Amino acid sequence: QVQLAESGGGLVQPGGSLRLSCAASGRTFRIYAMAWFRQAPGKERDFVAAITWSGGSTYYADSVKGRSTISRDNAKNTVYLQVNSLKPEDTAVYYCAAQKGYKASGVRGANSYDYWGQGTQVTVSS
Repeated sequence: QVQLAESGGGLVQPGGSLRLSCAASGRTFRIYAMAWFRQAPGKERDFVAAITWSGGSTYYADSVKGRSTISRDNAKNTVYLQVNSLKPEDTAVYYCAAQKGYKASGVRGANSYDYWGQGTQVTVSS
């Protein structure tokens, strides 16, 4: 089993920035990739960014590409999401996810992930 704990959410003004953290514990040696998803009220859970644990390859949704950075700290078993130039449409609950081993389905679909955190609220408003 893998446990994921998100932190770093909060209220941010438009144009501001934040950094989310996700700490993984348990059988983390089996993780192939970790990712961030987000879900606004009444909306689907959408892909934001992903990173492979060993190689560090990164993937971004078009909605955040160019203003976001996903990174990892192997020693701390932690993945981060830095988002700049925040917009009201970025408001959502942000979820951390972990994928166990390689999957042909890739890293962008929610159904490709085996473990999920409880989510952290990000609100972008003036």
